[in-house]
Amino acid sequence: MALHVIQGASRNYGAAQALASALSAVIAEGTVYVGYPVLATADDRVEIDALLVSPQCGLIAFLLSPGQPQSAEDWAQLVEAQDRLYTVLEGSLRRHESLRRGRRLGVEPSTVTILPSAADAPADAEGVYLTLDEVPEWISGLDGLDGELERSLQAALQRVTTIKPPKKRSNVVKADSRGSAIKQIERHIANLDQWQKAAAIESPAGPQRIRGLAGSGKTVVLALKAAYWHTQNPDWRIALTFQSRALYQQVTDLVTRFTFEHSNDLPDEEHMRVLHSWGSASSPGVYALIANALGEVPRNWAYANGTYGREEAFAGICRELLTLSETQTTAPIFDAVLIDEAQDLPPEFFQLVYRFTNEPKRIVWAYDELQKLSEAAMPSTDELFGKGPHGESLISLNTPPNAPQRDIVLPICYRNTPWALATAHALGTGIYHEGGLVQHPDSPTLWEDIGYEVVHGRLEHGEPVTLERSGNSYPSYFADLLTPDDAVVINEFNTEQEQDAWVAEQIAENLVNDELEHDDILIVLPDTYRAKSRAPRLMRELARHQIPSHLVGVNTSSERVFQPESVAIAHIHRAKGNEAPMVYAIDAQHAASNFNTVTKRNTLFTAITRSRSWVRITGFGERMPEIAAEVNRVRDNGFRLEFTVPTSAELAELRHIHRDRSESEEVTVKKGTEALEVFLSALDSGEMDILDLPPSLRTRLTHLREQTDGAHD
Repeated sequence: MALHVIQGASRNYGAAQALASALSAVIAEGTVYVGYPVLATADDRVEIDALLVSPQCGLIAFLLSPGQPQSAEDWAQLVEAQDRLYTVLEGSLRRHESLRRGRRLGVEPSTVTILPSAADAPADAEGVYLTLDEVPEWISGLDGLDGELERSLQAALQRVTTIKPPKKRSNVVKADSRGSAIKQIERHIANLDQWQKAAAIESPAGPQRIRGLAGSGKTVVLALKAAYWHTQNPDWRIALTFQSRALYQQVTDLVTRFTFEHSNDLPDEEHMRVLHSWGSASSPGVYALIANALGEVPRNWAYANGTYGREEAFAGICRELLTLSETQTTAPIFDAVLIDEAQDLPPEFFQLVYRFTNEPKRIVWAYDELQKLSEAAMPSTDELFGKGPHGESLISLNTPPNAPQRDIVLPICYRNTPWALATAHALGTGIYHEGGLVQHPDSPTLWEDIGYEVVHGRLEHGEPVTLERSGNSYPSYFADLLTPDDAVVINEFNTEQEQDAWVAEQIAENLVNDELEHDDILIVLPDTYRAKSRAPRLMRELARHQIPSHLVGVNTSSERVFQPESVAIAHIHRAKGNEAPMVYAIDAQHAASNFNTVTKRNTLFTAITRSRSWVRITGFGERMPEIAAEVNRVRDNGFRLEFTVPTSAELAELRHIHRDRSESEEVTVKKGTEALEVFLSALDSGEMDILDLPPSLRTRLTHLREQTDGAHD
């Protein structure tokens, strides 16, 4: 353990750094928040220059006096400021039941004012007044905290006690039920880790990048940071945006709770806005606000899809605004923008955000390192934001010493079990696919960045390697409370009806004997465009067991995935950004396709990684054994990934072979395949001879064979 220094916004940067340095010399373990967020009660609010939480010396709040008190009036102001700090801090802590011991607080906060030079405080002053040099000796005489109290204190100070109000789960009566296990897991997710703390509070005067796997806490961190900034700077125009509409309610709830925790008030909707990246006719998004600022009517989906196609729709209309903005004098409309799911948004959107955000361009973007399994990383900052008129970079992520970090990695995955994540990565990349890999990151070392360690071999192009999840890439409660065999289950069926019947029976078991609740369960459909016709058949099976269900965005709002007393069914785009303790990734045979293989395997990867504890991968038909075999290989290998890292040339070939194709291209390939199968069958049966083909066709086949052989030499 060590003393972690979190660099927030400080009123007196130099003095705060000197204090942090002095504390680092004498405190072995804990956290120093430099520029801790504002504290507030219903009647008062204070700013804290630094806050120390340590098992060694408890809780200490510091104020840094800018000058030496010279008069009784000066002293009165210092004493009044420290008394207010104590009162507000104690009042804030008293709201947390976990910190109380009987009628009293379990921790007595200390308050200190740091003076430039030694002085005697008035006799009736109750606080502590020291110089920086006197701090170490004074700290050595303080009492410490026990581990449980420190964890509760950290959760209260980090405001994460309101991330998701813990379910009462009053139906849980069995100690060994799944409901009991998830109850214990939810209790553990009450504190930020050191990387999350830094990402949430450290605020550079400029852009900041946050990277991490799905489930590493990016959305919570962005919501905390937005609430922190909104409380510290109520006049800023802040936008928190994302690509998936299904995130809207979740993000709004988080920002509201965190803002209330910081300021004891609700967010000011004029200055703290949760916005979809595009928006809709009834709810404008970031794009729509920028279009309005340029005097343009925001484009709708019909126009964008018809003009630029489905995949380029949003990029196309953002590009239109970029071109228009170059001909006008534009005024920024934001002071800070936070972007979640950044991997799903085009560079044109980032360039618009840059253009319409005030200096010093407080733009924070968070993304999933391997949401797109074939890509090494997001586009570079130059590719995202563009370059200046002389080719200079607009964005720098270099962090000066002792300054808030501009590039933060969240290395621990709290959502997914290590077994589910290894299975998802194996299926997504095709590590145990009979035909070999279907995709792989450009950089082999990216596996280490996302929490894998090498068991055998080397992570170099062309080299065999065996990987497993490193022990520090996931919390220990997974291994304590769950088993690999139960965390990941694969099941294949002959027909869709058989699969649906099994899923309905399992969910009935989950609700009755496993002590899970309806909104603990998420069913993910892989085919977005057929979800409306597919879901009713599954819903009928659920209804046979008296289980209410809803298709997100059809039977309910697209902005709210989960509802009490109803099981959520969502296609993959509605499911993104959401999670549930029990996930059913059904129709998994969809991923065993020869067409658009990468996209379909990425879909299965995303479905599996929605699970917080248990995932059931099910499918039916003749293609499902391929998926089942790969899952069983992962399990048989102890959830280790064994493969040979492709060379650069092999990577290029993978991308060519498994590139996405349009529907018309897919039809052409199918027709050609069928014709070739008829031809080869006729050759095999002796119904025809190669010499029966016209000479021109024989010549073309010969040339094709020579080209193919040459490509593999």
